[in-house]
Amino acid sequence: MRGEELTPWLVRWGYCQGAFPMTIEDDIVEWFRPRARCIFPLDGFHVSRSLARTIKSGTFEVRFDSAFSEVMRGCLRPDDNWISEQFVRVYSQIASDGWGHSAECWHDGILVGGVYGIALGSCFCAESMFHRETDASKVALWALISKCRELGFTVFDAQVMNPHLRSLGAVEISEKRYMAMLNDALKRTTAWSRA
Repeated sequence: MRGEELTPWLVRWGYCQGAFPMTIEDDIVEWFRPRARCIFPLDGFHVSRSLARTIKSGTFEVRFDSAFSEVMRGCLRPDDNWISEQFVRVYSQIASDGWGHSAECWHDGILVGGVYGIALGSCFCAESMFHRETDASKVALWALISKCRELGFTVFDAQVMNPHLRSLGAVEISEKRYMAMLNDALKRTTAWSRA
């Protein structure tokens, strides 16, 4: 699949095999399937005291699926991006098709943080998040995991572990265990999944 043009069909097929794409040099798309997978237990998001205060304060208005492409663009870095214009186009089409979703934090009518991903059966695969105000991405992730739990998702995939995700309650599992969980999740459906 290396270098193949990204399409919604290819994204769906790849994720069902436990792989996910990233753009590398020269806009070539590579697929990755790590030996250890990062997931969030759907009841295991760690809410610190300060984050709990932020959530309770109502500083951010949380919305879902109102600015999917804008969330993707918010995740772009100044350089060394794995998200390309091709990604924005294809994943925005996936959102239009009903199985790409975003959680957004708004402050005074301005998008200040968010997270996006795709729903496959009862597995939600989170892709990337960003913030322009303190705690905005954490609140968006908390809201997304809460929404997924409410909708009956059984797996919340965060792909690759890093210290930030670990601090929020993410855990690492083996590829074998992840694939068993994914295969079970693919037999189910939710209101956010495409049949």
